[in-house]
Amino acid sequence: MAEPVYRSVVGFARGVFAYLGLKFDVTGAELVPRSGGGVVAMNHVGYLDFALAGFAFRPHKRLVRFMAKKEVFEHRVSGPLMRGMKHIPVDREAGSGAFSAAVDTLKAGELVGVFPEATISQSFELKEFKNGAVRMATDAGVPIIPVIVWGSQRVWTKGRPKALKRNHVPIRIIVGEPYAITETDITLATKDLKARMQVLLEDARRTYSDRPEDGAWWMPASLGGTAPTLEDAERADAEERAARAARRAG
Repeated sequence: MAEPVYRSVVGFARGVFAYLGLKFDVTGAELVPRSGGGVVAMNHVGYLDFALAGFAFRPHKRLVRFMAKKEVFEHRVSGPLMRGMKHIPVDREAGSGAFSAAVDTLKAGELVGVFPEATISQSFELKEFKNGAVRMATDAGVPIIPVIVWGSQRVWTKGRPKALKRNHVPIRIIVGEPYAITETDITLATKDLKARMQVLLEDARRTYSDRPEDGAWWMPASLGGTAPTLEDAERADAEERAARAARRAG
């Protein structure tokens, strides 16, 4: 299938990552389904997560259609690219349309990428999961493919300056075993997804090639880093949401 825009963007991204000297360490790429639909559920620690995770899907020439906030599609530069790559816009005030579009895409045999945490975790821990990934997989009758990215926060994340220079940052990617949702309780199934991804996240941290210095900003507080605690990060997220709502109301 011809995908001129997606292929061109992938080629450009590979050039940028080569320039930065990023060192990819991918485990589980052989688990990516060769065909058929699937929900790619990813953690979210940096702005480049979706692009970096694509390296795990390249060996089987699978393209992932990511769900992203509609504002990205409205930008004069990113908008045409996002539409050309057939990603799925999400209106946070009315998400049913995006959900239906994602289910249709899954039923058509495509992979759809979802961040169950919805936004970047500034604590670099897993935040509370939304249930959309599980609901989509259930409605479409496709498996969930859990994926963890670690190290991308060192390149570009929320609240930190971009490190877009040659830095040789290791990027650890782990693809977990795809699995079908058998639990009928969506809440329990979502907790199960988070538990599976927590195991992969701990594995990614344990096998990450760079040993952090004491107090490294890109490490979670629970592991001796100086990132905000999960509770502090959640409080900051809530304040940001409230401020955004106030701006819309005003």
